This record gives sequence, structure tokens and C-alpha cells, in this order.
Amino acid sequence: MTEQLFYENGTVKIGDIKLESGTTLPRVELAFERAGPIDAPVILVCHALTGNQYTVGNDEHPGWWSGLINQGGYIDTTKYQVLTFNVLGGCDGSTGPTSENPITGEPYQGQFPFITIKDIVNAQFLALQKLKIHHLKAVIGGSLGGMQVLEWGIQYPQLMELLFPLAVTPRLSDFGIAFNHISRTAILNDSNWNDGNYAKGLGPENGLALARMIGMLTYRTDQLFSERFQRKEFPIGLQHHRDPAFEIESYLNYQGGKLTQRFDANSYLYLLKAMDLHDIGKGRGGWQEAVQHIQAPIVAIGFSNDLIYTPEMLQQLVLSCGNQVEANFFEVETKFGHDGFLVEFEKWGYILRNKLKQTNLVKSGINAEKKAL
Repeated sequence: MTEQLFYENGTVKIGDIKLESGTTLPRVELAFERAGPIDAPVILVCHALTGNQYTVGNDEHPGWWSGLINQGGYIDTTKYQVLTFNVLGGCDGSTGPTSENPITGEPYQGQFPFITIKDIVNAQFLALQKLKIHHLKAVIGGSLGGMQVLEWGIQYPQLMELLFPLAVTPRLSDFGIAFNHISRTAILNDSNWNDGNYAKGLGPENGLALARMIGMLTYRTDQLFSERFQRKEFPIGLQHHRDPAFEIESYLNYQGGKLTQRFDANSYLYLLKAMDLHDIGKGRGGWQEAVQHIQAPIVAIGFSNDLIYTPEMLQQLVLSCGNQVEANFFEVETKFGHDGFLVEFEKWGYILRNKLKQTNLVKSGINAEKKAL
């Protein structure tokens, strides 16, 4: 990856915001990353559960979507400015449980108020205003990010030209809520939980690691695990029943431990709850009615074998949108399941590139007509 034409990361102060619960959260800040020409059309990227604002990154620290978004990439940072916020409730610089409560002078921790996807999107909208961005070329995201994309299209239907919801459904299923409940229970039952008021470095790391292992099983597929690990055993003899005997066990232990090094357990809990509460139809007459508010064209991408966010449900959403806006659905065949939106860009990145190009051409044609008149 070569040097970006423009690159910035920092924080934007958006002041007090009133949450959907009625609670006012004071002096909110959102951390962000911007990459690409400063005067180029802006594409807003919404990150997933344990993601952050570093979508593009740099040579030393590539971003989590750098294989998709780069100079000359499927989303070309020589043509578009790509902007990502760390979500409200996150732990990478945005106001969240690890932040200092300006009223008490102490970290919020377990006293942070509950937030929703609507709150996350509203905070980002206010941040856009502070950055003097009043129009978006597109909004794109997968999983928790996809939930934000749908909410963006409903709350601010005239702000963007395109919506790219990936690996998401109009509301989280009972099956998804069930897995989140197990993950939460793992953290809450950790002896270091202490009602969320734990010292830095002395938190419920075992519970968070276990929650991550549970999540990994829903993100991937049986086929992928079987092909990768093939019941491979460690050559050394077992010393204790806690010792991993198979490579798959060691892999899960590694993934669980890795997350505890970079993510806060409170943030994990608050964002899981926001995902549980995700239902674009709540208070809007059902999700089929809610999507009627969307005005921007939709390009939705689902991934085969996605256990929680089934492609069939996303396709139903697209069909429900088809009467009032251009709406297209694509299903990508993959053994990565839900994590398909993070890998194998060659299978689906061209869909984004082509649609962005098509929209540019249509817009150019409209501008030409106006000049002719």
C-alpha cells in the first residue's frame, strides 16, 4: 500500500447528546480516520463489533479493510475520501465505558448508559456536521456496521447517494440474541467483573476471551474449520484436562486472548446489547414499513452459510425496498460464513466499484443536462 494522498486521524467534539433512552450523555467525542483527497466525495464506513476507525491504516499498520479500500482498490482512495468513526460506546478514542465521565472525573465503566444503533448513527451525524460534511457518496458496513447503514438510510434518507449494507438483517434474530446472551454471561460470571468497575488490566479477561471464542464459532463455518484443522493433534502428551489436545482448541484460545489485549469488556457488553436491540421496525410499524423511508439506492450483499445474518433475510429486505428505490441483492458463495465481508474481496469488491462508477456516470449525465438547459 502506498502513501495516502491525504490521511488524518483524530477526534471531533460533538457536545452533549440525548440518547434514545432519554439520558443525556455529556461532552461526547468521536475518534475518526480520514483517507483520500480532501475535496473528493466522501464514503462513510461503519465498523463491526470489535472493529475501530482504522479502516485504511498505513504501511506500518494496515487497516482492517485495507484489502478493499486503498489506492487503486475496489474503493479507490485516489477518487474518494473514506471516513470512519469509532462508534459511540467503543474503546478506541470515542466516548464509551473507558472514557472519563466529565461530571464525576472517573471512568464511566459499568455506569455508562445503554446505547442503541440509532444513538450511534445520530452521534456520527453530529460529527459529520462538525467536520462540515453535508453529503455522502455512500455509506457502507457489515454486521454491526450494516445495522448502522440501514439506520442511516432510514434516519437521514437524503444525505447519501448509495447504501451498501453487508452481512446484516433488518433485526437481530432470536438465535443471534441467544449467542450474545451466552457471551454476556461468560463476562458477567468472571470473578473480576465487579459490576463493570474493574481496574485497568485486571478486568474479566477470561470471560471476554470465552465470549470471543463463542463469537468465532458464529462468524465462521464448520467447513472452514474442518478444512483448516482436520482434527490435528498436538504431538506432546496431555498434562492436564485444561491443556488443548487439538489445534482448533489452541486457535480459539489464541483468538480469545488476542481480543483481551485490545478491547474492553464493558464496550463489548454495551455493543452486544445495542446489536440485540437492533430492529429498524421498532416504533416504525415494522421493518417492512420502515424501509419505505429509504430513498438512496441499495446494494446489499449477503454471504452464504452466515449462521446469524442469513442472506435470505437480507434478500427479503431488498425485495421490500424495490418499489420505491433501486435495490439489488447479491449473495457471495463462501466457506467463511459471516466473516465473508472481511475477506475474499475479489469475489465481491467489484460490485462496490461498479456501482460507485455507475452512480458517478449517472450523476455526470444529470449535471450535463442541467448545463445544457
